[in-house]
Amino acid sequence: MKNNGPIETGCMHCNVRLNSVFNVLDEDQVKDLCIHKSCAVYKKGQYVFTENGLPAGLFCINSGKIKLTTTGYDGKEQILRLVKSGDIVGYRALLSNERYHCSAVTLEDASICIIDKKYFFDAIESSPKLMFEVVKKMSQDLKVAEDHIVSLSQKNVRERMAEALLFLKATYGFEEDNQTINVSLSREEIADYVGTSTESCIRLLSEFNNDKLISLKGKKISIVNLQKLIQTANIED
Repeated sequence: MKNNGPIETGCMHCNVRLNSVFNVLDEDQVKDLCIHKSCAVYKKGQYVFTENGLPAGLFCINSGKIKLTTTGYDGKEQILRLVKSGDIVGYRALLSNERYHCSAVTLEDASICIIDKKYFFDAIESSPKLMFEVVKKMSQDLKVAEDHIVSLSQKNVRERMAEALLFLKATYGFEEDNQTINVSLSREEIADYVGTSTESCIRLLSEFNNDKLISLKGKKISIVNLQKLIQTANIED
Protein backbone atom coordinates (compact mmCIF):
# COMPACT_ATOMS: atom_id res chain seq x y z
CA MET A 1 0.00 0.00 0.00
CA LYS A 2 1.09 3.55 -0.65
CA ASN A 3 1.81 5.84 2.25
CA ASN A 4 0.20 9.19 3.08
CA GLY A 5 -1.68 9.50 -0.21
CA PRO A 6 -0.43 11.30 -3.34
CA ILE A 7 2.40 13.79 -3.49
CA GLU A 8 3.03 16.44 -6.10
CA THR A 9 6.15 16.25 -8.22
CA GLY A 10 6.35 18.66 -11.17
CA CYS A 11 7.78 16.97 -14.27
CA MET A 12 9.03 20.21 -15.80
CA HIS A 13 11.45 20.89 -12.96
CA CYS A 14 12.25 17.26 -12.10
CA ASN A 15 15.98 16.57 -12.42
CA VAL A 16 15.33 12.82 -12.26
CA ARG A 17 13.32 13.03 -15.50
CA LEU A 18 16.46 14.20 -17.29
CA ASN A 19 18.08 10.86 -16.39
CA SER A 20 15.08 8.77 -17.46
CA VAL A 21 13.54 7.66 -20.74
CA PHE A 22 11.42 10.85 -20.64
CA ASN A 23 14.43 13.14 -21.13
CA VAL A 24 13.64 13.38 -24.87
CA LEU A 25 10.23 14.99 -24.43
CA ASP A 26 9.72 18.62 -25.42
CA GLU A 27 8.02 21.19 -23.17
CA ASP A 28 4.48 20.49 -24.36
CA GLN A 29 5.01 16.74 -24.06
CA VAL A 30 6.35 17.15 -20.52
CA LYS A 31 3.26 19.15 -19.55
CA ASP A 32 1.10 16.35 -20.96
CA LEU A 33 3.12 13.78 -19.02
CA CYS A 34 2.55 15.72 -15.80
CA ILE A 35 -1.22 15.62 -16.34
CA HIS A 36 -1.24 11.84 -16.78
CA LYS A 37 0.79 10.79 -13.76
CA SER A 38 0.30 10.53 -10.03
CA CYS A 39 2.98 10.20 -7.37
CA ALA A 40 3.13 8.56 -3.96
CA VAL A 41 5.58 7.69 -1.21
CA TYR A 42 6.16 4.03 -0.40
CA LYS A 43 7.68 3.05 2.92
CA LYS A 44 10.66 0.72 3.18
CA GLY A 45 9.62 -2.89 2.58
CA GLN A 46 6.37 -2.06 0.79
CA TYR A 47 5.32 -3.68 -2.47
CA VAL A 48 5.06 -1.38 -5.48
CA PHE A 49 3.51 -4.24 -7.46
CA THR A 50 3.29 -7.97 -6.91
CA GLU A 51 4.11 -11.03 -8.97
CA ASN A 52 1.15 -12.17 -11.15
CA GLY A 53 -0.58 -8.80 -10.75
CA LEU A 54 -2.05 -6.98 -13.73
CA PRO A 55 -0.23 -3.82 -14.87
CA ALA A 56 -2.21 -0.59 -14.84
CA GLY A 57 0.58 1.88 -15.52
CA LEU A 58 4.29 2.54 -15.71
CA PHE A 59 6.31 3.17 -12.55
CA CYS A 60 9.09 5.76 -12.62
CA ILE A 61 11.38 5.93 -9.58
CA ASN A 62 11.72 9.53 -8.42
CA SER A 63 13.82 8.68 -5.36
CA GLY A 64 14.73 5.57 -3.41
CA LYS A 65 15.92 2.07 -4.24
CA ILE A 66 13.90 -0.98 -5.25
CA LYS A 67 14.52 -4.69 -5.71
CA LEU A 68 12.72 -6.81 -8.30
CA THR A 69 12.21 -10.32 -6.93
CA THR A 70 10.61 -13.63 -7.82
CA THR A 71 9.89 -16.71 -5.75
CA GLY A 72 11.43 -20.05 -6.75
CA TYR A 73 9.79 -23.47 -6.59
CA ASP A 74 11.40 -23.99 -3.18
CA GLY A 75 9.85 -20.76 -1.88
CA LYS A 76 13.20 -18.96 -1.80
CA GLU A 77 13.35 -15.38 -3.02
CA GLN A 78 15.59 -14.56 -5.97
CA ILE A 79 16.55 -10.94 -6.64
CA LEU A 80 16.41 -10.37 -10.38
CA ARG A 81 17.37 -6.73 -10.57
CA LEU A 82 18.09 -3.68 -8.45
CA VAL A 83 16.86 -0.25 -9.55
CA LYS A 84 17.42 3.37 -8.58
CA SER A 85 16.00 6.85 -9.17
CA GLY A 86 15.37 7.58 -12.84
CA ASP A 87 14.64 3.93 -13.66
CA ILE A 88 11.30 2.70 -14.95
CA VAL A 89 9.84 -0.61 -13.76
CA GLY A 90 6.89 -2.71 -14.79
CA TYR A 91 7.29 -1.84 -18.45
CA ARG A 92 7.81 -5.39 -19.75
CA ALA A 93 4.45 -6.66 -18.49
CA LEU A 94 2.80 -3.42 -19.60
CA LEU A 95 4.10 -3.63 -23.17
CA SER A 96 3.45 -7.36 -23.54
CA ASN A 97 0.03 -7.16 -21.85
CA GLU A 98 1.00 -9.90 -19.40
CA ARG A 99 0.91 -10.29 -15.65
CA TYR A 100 3.97 -9.18 -13.69
CA HIS A 101 6.62 -11.90 -13.65
CA CYS A 102 8.15 -10.48 -10.46
CA SER A 103 7.44 -8.23 -7.49
CA ALA A 104 8.89 -4.78 -6.85
CA VAL A 105 9.75 -4.07 -3.20
CA THR A 106 11.27 -0.90 -1.77
CA LEU A 107 14.67 -1.17 -0.08
CA GLU A 108 14.15 2.24 1.52
CA ASP A 109 11.45 4.93 1.55
CA ALA A 110 10.79 5.79 -2.08
CA SER A 111 8.92 8.41 -4.09
CA ILE A 112 7.42 6.85 -7.20
CA CYS A 113 5.42 8.30 -10.09
CA ILE A 114 2.77 6.12 -11.75
CA ILE A 115 2.16 6.99 -15.37
CA ASP A 116 -1.22 6.23 -16.93
CA LYS A 117 -1.19 3.14 -19.16
CA LYS A 118 -3.16 4.62 -22.09
CA TYR A 119 -1.12 7.82 -22.02
CA PHE A 120 2.13 5.83 -22.10
CA PHE A 121 1.02 3.80 -25.12
CA ASP A 122 -0.13 6.97 -26.92
CA ALA A 123 3.14 8.72 -26.06
CA ILE A 124 5.45 6.01 -27.42
CA GLU A 125 3.26 5.72 -30.54
CA SER A 126 3.46 9.45 -31.25
CA SER A 127 7.10 9.97 -30.24
CA PRO A 128 9.77 7.86 -32.02
CA LYS A 129 12.39 9.38 -29.71
CA LEU A 130 10.56 8.13 -26.63
CA MET A 131 10.06 4.73 -28.24
CA PHE A 132 13.79 4.53 -28.93
CA GLU A 133 14.61 5.42 -25.31
CA VAL A 134 12.28 2.69 -24.04
CA VAL A 135 13.82 0.12 -26.41
CA LYS A 136 17.31 1.23 -25.33
CA LYS A 137 16.31 0.81 -21.68
CA MET A 138 14.94 -2.65 -22.41
CA SER A 139 18.20 -3.60 -24.13
CA GLN A 140 20.29 -2.36 -21.22
CA ASP A 141 18.20 -4.26 -18.67
CA LEU A 142 18.34 -7.39 -20.83
CA LYS A 143 22.14 -7.20 -20.94
CA VAL A 144 22.29 -6.91 -17.14
CA ALA A 145 20.01 -9.94 -16.83
CA GLU A 146 22.07 -11.95 -19.33
CA ASP A 147 25.32 -11.08 -17.55
CA HIS A 148 23.78 -12.16 -14.24
CA ILE A 149 22.66 -15.50 -15.71
CA VAL A 150 26.16 -16.14 -17.07
CA SER A 151 27.66 -15.27 -13.70
CA LEU A 152 25.30 -17.63 -11.85
CA SER A 153 26.03 -20.50 -14.23
CA GLN A 154 29.78 -20.12 -14.82
CA LYS A 155 31.35 -18.47 -11.76
CA ASN A 156 31.99 -19.88 -8.32
CA VAL A 157 30.30 -18.28 -5.33
CA ARG A 158 33.38 -16.28 -4.30
CA GLU A 159 33.62 -14.70 -7.75
CA ARG A 160 29.87 -14.01 -7.76
CA MET A 161 30.06 -12.31 -4.37
CA ALA A 162 32.85 -10.01 -5.54
CA GLU A 163 30.97 -9.27 -8.75
CA ALA A 164 27.78 -8.51 -6.80
CA LEU A 165 29.59 -5.94 -4.65
CA LEU A 166 31.00 -4.31 -7.78
CA PHE A 167 27.52 -4.26 -9.29
CA LEU A 168 26.12 -2.55 -6.19
CA LYS A 169 28.86 0.06 -6.47
CA ALA A 170 28.14 0.61 -10.17
CA THR A 171 24.38 0.90 -9.54
CA TYR A 172 24.25 3.04 -6.41
CA GLY A 173 27.71 4.60 -6.18
CA PHE A 174 29.57 5.54 -3.02
CA GLU A 175 28.61 7.66 -0.05
CA GLU A 176 30.58 10.84 0.69
CA ASP A 177 33.59 8.88 1.98
CA ASN A 178 34.08 7.47 -1.55
CA GLN A 179 34.29 3.94 -0.16
CA THR A 180 30.96 2.96 1.38
CA ILE A 181 28.44 1.53 -1.08
CA ASN A 182 25.33 3.73 -1.03
CA VAL A 183 22.77 1.01 -0.28
CA SER A 184 21.92 -1.10 2.76
CA LEU A 185 21.03 -4.73 2.06
CA SER A 186 20.55 -7.53 4.56
CA ARG A 187 22.82 -10.55 4.33
CA GLU A 188 19.81 -12.53 3.14
CA GLU A 189 19.14 -10.04 0.32
CA ILE A 190 22.78 -10.16 -0.80
CA ALA A 191 22.62 -13.97 -0.72
CA ASP A 192 19.42 -13.89 -2.80
CA TYR A 193 21.14 -11.78 -5.46
CA VAL A 194 24.36 -13.83 -5.47
CA GLY A 195 22.44 -17.11 -5.56
CA THR A 196 23.80 -18.69 -2.40
CA SER A 197 22.76 -19.39 1.17
CA THR A 198 22.71 -16.70 3.83
CA GLU A 199 25.34 -18.68 5.75
CA SER A 200 27.71 -18.71 2.76
CA CYS A 201 27.11 -14.99 2.23
CA ILE A 202 28.05 -14.20 5.84
CA ARG A 203 31.17 -16.39 5.59
CA LEU A 204 32.33 -14.85 2.32
CA LEU A 205 31.82 -11.27 3.48
CA SER A 206 33.81 -12.10 6.62
CA GLU A 207 36.60 -13.56 4.45
CA PHE A 208 36.61 -10.45 2.24
CA ASN A 209 36.76 -8.32 5.36
CA ASN A 210 39.69 -10.33 6.78
CA ASP A 211 41.48 -10.14 3.43
CA LYS A 212 40.97 -6.34 3.52
CA LEU A 213 39.02 -6.24 0.27
CA ILE A 214 36.09 -4.67 2.10
CA SER A 215 35.17 -3.24 5.47
CA LEU A 216 31.92 -4.14 7.28
CA LYS A 217 29.88 -1.95 9.61
CA GLY A 218 26.41 -3.35 10.19
CA LYS A 219 24.65 -3.49 6.82
CA LYS A 220 27.09 -0.99 5.35
CA ILE A 221 29.88 -2.33 3.14
CA SER A 222 32.94 -0.28 2.17
CA ILE A 223 35.26 -1.28 -0.66
CA VAL A 224 38.82 -1.02 0.63
CA ASN A 225 40.75 -2.57 -2.27
CA LEU A 226 38.86 -2.09 -5.54
CA GLN A 227 41.49 -3.66 -7.81
CA LYS A 228 41.74 -6.79 -5.71
CA LEU A 229 37.95 -7.07 -5.65
CA ILE A 230 37.89 -6.83 -9.46
CA GLN A 231 40.52 -9.59 -9.65
CA THR A 232 38.51 -11.74 -7.26
CA ALA A 233 35.42 -11.27 -9.44
CA ASN A 234 37.46 -12.46 -12.42
CA ILE A 235 36.37 -9.60 -14.63
CA GLU A 236 38.21 -6.90 -16.53
CA ASP A 237 38.34 -3.40 -15.02
